[in-house]
Amino acid sequence: MNMKKRKIWGDVIFRGLTASFASGIAVIFIAIIVVLWHQSQPSIQKFGFSFLVSMSWNPVHEQFGALIPIAGTLLTTFLALLFAIPLSLGIALFLAELAPHWLRTPFGTAIELLAAIPSIVYGMWGLFVLGPLMADYVQPFLKATLGFLPIFSGSSMGIGMLTAGLVLTLMIIPFISSVTRDVFLMVPQPLKEAAYGLGCTTWEVVRDVMIPYGRKGIAGAVFLGMGRALGETMAVTFVIGNAYHLSWSLFAPGNSIASTLANEFTEADGQVYLSSLIELGLVLFLITLIILSLAQIWLRRSAAGRA
Repeated sequence: MNMKKRKIWGDVIFRGLTASFASGIAVIFIAIIVVLWHQSQPSIQKFGFSFLVSMSWNPVHEQFGALIPIAGTLLTTFLALLFAIPLSLGIALFLAELAPHWLRTPFGTAIELLAAIPSIVYGMWGLFVLGPLMADYVQPFLKATLGFLPIFSGSSMGIGMLTAGLVLTLMIIPFISSVTRDVFLMVPQPLKEAAYGLGCTTWEVVRDVMIPYGRKGIAGAVFLGMGRALGETMAVTFVIGNAYHLSWSLFAPGNSIASTLANEFTEADGQVYLSSLIELGLVLFLITLIILSLAQIWLRRSAAGRA
């Protein structure tokens, strides 16, 4: 009887501890929103909704708008995902299905080590290595071949939205590829063997068995990388150009929410100026929350559709 009571109390304590841990995350989440909202009030009261659609950013006249940083954040994140998703899937498939066994461990470890490199190192590499390469070779080539498109027009400066997107690509590939590789390794071997037994090629097994089976995990890996790209600060600050300017060209400099905060937060000397920067942080927080919430809704509907 005492043993049963002890087990019951152990379960109660364990359940209470885990519930408190989960509740602690919820409390921190709510506290962040409350603090950002409270500190943003001077800016919210002065600019209202126009803060989100205004391109003005003039600390001298205390005129602030978030449109350019929002556009820069979304564009660089989109570019990073556009390049990183196919590369990461290819890396994950190679490691999980095609690579020799002796190569999988060292190659996988090297990919994972890329995630441990500090973002400022990526930024310095982007500024001193990738930037000159873009200015001397990549951007002139794109301009010569695809210059009739507005996105590949303008001067070749090396830094800009495209360079920032490429640096973010390198930063999120380790996250997406590592998680996707683990998802592919979790596909039951009998499923793959059955497909091979029916005469499927390796590509058909990947397309019709592995990717559909791990679709939810792959989506989770992509959203993990997207969350990293949305909030990246120092690497983007080095190469994006830090200009409050909207342009159709991917060669043009721009700005992101994170780079704006990194460059100007310590220099904000007025209440409205500081409050506007904090409101930018609130906007970034809400953008991330909305995107990840929509992703969760899509994943649940997708899973329900397959059930």
